[in-house]
Amino acid sequence: MILGLLSRKISGLPKIIELYSGDILWALMVFLIIAFIFNKKSTIFIISWAIIFSYSIEISQLYHAPWIDAIRNTTLGGLILGFGFLWSDLICYTIGIIIGIIIEKLLNKKRRKI
Repeated sequence: MILGLLSRKISGLPKIIELYSGDILWALMVFLIIAFIFNKKSTIFIISWAIIFSYSIEISQLYHAPWIDAIRNTTLGGLILGFGFLWSDLICYTIGIIIGIIIEKLLNKKRRKI
């Protein structure tokens, strides 16, 4: 979470990192949280729920009622719910989840060797 926030605050980073790394890291965090909570479930289960959750949050940004916009205007609400729908965010979420899959596969391979 800290890395995602820093990626938008540190000046001098390449524009692509500044624009997209926060969303990639956000989806990676969602994947890792779901994997931690449901550590006995299959990877497909974790992937599915990470995609459902991440995409649902992004799609919810198409909805603008006063009550949800009031939540979005808080720091925490803005970090979790975001502000406006972007197709590029869905791509970033997919990349973040793929990174989570790779991390999980590498960790599982390492555990089997021990």
